[in-house]
Amino acid sequence: MPSGPSATDTTSPASSSGSGTDICGTSAGCRVIRSTYKKGGGCGWGSEEARKRGSTGGKGKGVQRSRGTREQDGRAGRQVARAATQVVLLFIVSRALGLAREMVVGAVFGTTAAYDAYLAAVRVPDILFTLIAGGALGSAFIPTFTGYFARNDPEGGWRLASAVVNLLLLVLTLAAGLTWLAAPLIVPTILAPGFTPDLQALTVSLMRTMLVAPILFGVSGVVMGVLNARQHFTLPALAPSFLNLSLIGAAWFLAPRLGVRALALGYVAGAALHLSIQIPGLFLVNARYIPSLYHPGVREVLWLMAPRVLGLAAVQVNFLVNTNIASRLGEGAVSALNYAWLLMLLPQGIFAQAVATAAFPTFADQAARGEWKGMRRTLVGTLRAILFVTLPAAVGLIFLRQPLVALLFERGAFQASSTQAVAWALAFYALGLVGHAAVEILARAFYALHDTWTPVWVGGLAMGLNVVLSLTLPGIFGRVGLPPHGGLALANSIATLLEGAGLARLLRPRLGGSAEWRLWGAALRIGAAAAVMGAALFAWQRLTAGYPTLLVGGGGVVIGAAIYLATALLLGADELRTVLRLLLRR
Repeated sequence: MPSGPSATDTTSPASSSGSGTDICGTSAGCRVIRSTYKKGGGCGWGSEEARKRGSTGGKGKGVQRSRGTREQDGRAGRQVARAATQVVLLFIVSRALGLAREMVVGAVFGTTAAYDAYLAAVRVPDILFTLIAGGALGSAFIPTFTGYFARNDPEGGWRLASAVVNLLLLVLTLAAGLTWLAAPLIVPTILAPGFTPDLQALTVSLMRTMLVAPILFGVSGVVMGVLNARQHFTLPALAPSFLNLSLIGAAWFLAPRLGVRALALGYVAGAALHLSIQIPGLFLVNARYIPSLYHPGVREVLWLMAPRVLGLAAVQVNFLVNTNIASRLGEGAVSALNYAWLLMLLPQGIFAQAVATAAFPTFADQAARGEWKGMRRTLVGTLRAILFVTLPAAVGLIFLRQPLVALLFERGAFQASSTQAVAWALAFYALGLVGHAAVEILARAFYALHDTWTPVWVGGLAMGLNVVLSLTLPGIFGRVGLPPHGGLALANSIATLLEGAGLARLLRPRLGGSAEWRLWGAALRIGAAAAVMGAALFAWQRLTAGYPTLLVGGGGVVIGAAIYLATALLLGADELRTVLRLLLRR
């Protein structure tokens, strides 16, 4: 169960779960997209005018344009690689600290009812941040802000950023105040009806303490967007580490005296640090602040945000449903889902989210310049690299879930029963890892094209499916004697995989060209290598039954990775070189 920005480093966790419907039939959404395609509207994908610009002219001009395109593609690839290198390294640090945070919190609180209350309480501040200032604002703000600089109007860009910050402060402060007043109604009716009255009262108190955090995260999100748009990735990628350090310090030093309330205070302090660490970056990009609420670009940002907010609202409804259901499944269900969710997010955050963050400004720049072929090549190459990393990671999490959870968390208040509950949920969350990673990339490709509606209505269908599955699968699991919280994890994975498939299906006709075969060929090679790895890990588990957890888990990671890489190389998977370039090229 996602636990807010602390779980995902300022982006809404998991969010998306998707629809498996074959959308490109006769649906209204597809008709709109095809109409846009024919008219050359939207952001230019498939625009006839753009295609003519790219194909007209004599032979010499065509050759010159082809060479120029290759040079631009190369520059774009190097740009993504350099940015991804910085972001990946800092995301690794952040994720390592996030893991350390969960280990410390797990040792102090385990899967107790008090920690369930904290996780439920932090859900509401996360909703405020996500809907008002999270992914929706960033996805709409960066392309609009970048456009002013592309038109050589930096003053307009800074006026836009200032107006967005000022408006955001007003809206978030009002929303937090109203939520503070309504907290005693929200918790027992919507958020956690399965909690005892005392636990509900604790949840209300924790929620009220943390409501200042969305205001800080909101401003921090705009600053992060400004720095990313100006190709400064270091401080934004470093900021989540300070949030993690704050929570670690709170759990380690304050929890013995304050109990779970220490985490609420650490969360607020972490939000302040998350913003503060990025402020020096504004001086590096020569940012200017104007105390004004009005700018014509704000209307464009709000218009681009609108569909994304609707999509995120559907996501948050799903999160509320999951928390509501998990609160009824007994003590520790909310906590177990949270630990499993965070373990699944480790490989996604280390590589997939880092590459997506670094690639988004490049996608936006290529779209703004009409470099459709270059954007297609960048997108396909990025997806291949993502698949190469996340598919074996999912296999490893599934086969090694028990020893890994025990190795990481089983100490202090985190007992063997907690390990069993977390490992059970992790097996089902890991099934959706590839889907989560793909959605990170595909959604950003749509946003870079100023198309925020397609991911929204696909995501809306996905959320509907996720809610239906969340309401039905736990009951099915319970009737056959299986822990029911696994049904919530499986619902998320099924929906997310289908969402990724739906987005890819809708993006393909807008790409032009025929680059898909390269992605499918890579998927076959990577899938075969991952299957060999899975068989080896299954045999390893049988051979090492009863041995120390460190040997089973640690040895399994080393052996599985070695077998996967060796098999991938034998099968001719050149994605390894792409991954190494993304990680090592400066």
